[in-house]
Amino acid sequence: MDQAREPWQWPEETWRGMVGRARAGRSLRPTHWPDGARCAVALSFDADHETIPLRDNDPSPMRISQGQWGNRQGIPRIRRLLERHGVPATFFYPAVSALLHEAEVKAVVADGHEIGIHSWIHELNTTLPPADERDLTLRAADVLARIAGRPPVGMRTASWDFSPHTLDIIREMGLLYDSSLMADDDAYEITDNGTPTGIVELPPEWIRDDAVYFGMLRHSTLRPHTPPSAVEEIFTAEFDGAWDEGGLFLLTMHPHIIGHRSRLPLLDRLIQHAKAKGACWFATHEQVARWCKENAG
Repeated sequence: MDQAREPWQWPEETWRGMVGRARAGRSLRPTHWPDGARCAVALSFDADHETIPLRDNDPSPMRISQGQWGNRQGIPRIRRLLERHGVPATFFYPAVSALLHEAEVKAVVADGHEIGIHSWIHELNTTLPPADERDLTLRAADVLARIAGRPPVGMRTASWDFSPHTLDIIREMGLLYDSSLMADDDAYEITDNGTPTGIVELPPEWIRDDAVYFGMLRHSTLRPHTPPSAVEEIFTAEFDGAWDEGGLFLLTMHPHIIGHRSRLPLLDRLIQHAKAKGACWFATHEQVARWCKENAG
């Protein structure tokens, strides 16, 4: 990076090179979905639990307890809801979260859900030296493979913080997919400075993430908790748009956020709405990535 100059002073090759990293290549939107479905629904849960205060070197038992709540209450409620609807999902775990709650990970796997990589301790990749990012990601993959009983095939960077070096690590690991980049509504192939990588991107979006609506600043006088009804309206509109276009609806949630009594019912109603609309294929991220890769138009 040309750090000695202001961005408006950069030569063309500087900004072209920056834009070319991990860029959206060909669309992997499939010609059809399985069994004549019109829309694919990929639900995901980032099981951060205690890792965010740990990452921030915050020893407060209060803030750590909020993460433990995700294990004690959030995950069991989510598992029951998914079992009741017969819907598979993908759970992305920081390795430290998985090590703290190995029995939880094994139970999620036994339910038939997918386990994906989500950092070591919810670190931000863009703050790390490349060697440290690589080491932490590979160690995280090893931990999840041991606990879950099979190697993970996909990852989501913590806070979607995808560094200029993350793609190199994904390629070295031979992963099937990533779910951190936001260049499309539907699946696409990631390119590296114009070179196709074969890696499937399943794009998330902040609009389809529970944390942005239900978060708050603890020491601020303004604590803007969005009503669950408003979040349900947004998520439903996003699903309806994907259904109308015959595309992918990917939703990101967090057990310690969506799992509360006032919030989880919105996910229940959203699943009911999708089922009532019909022609929806509920699948894990791995299943969607493989289907898109094999059936792209």
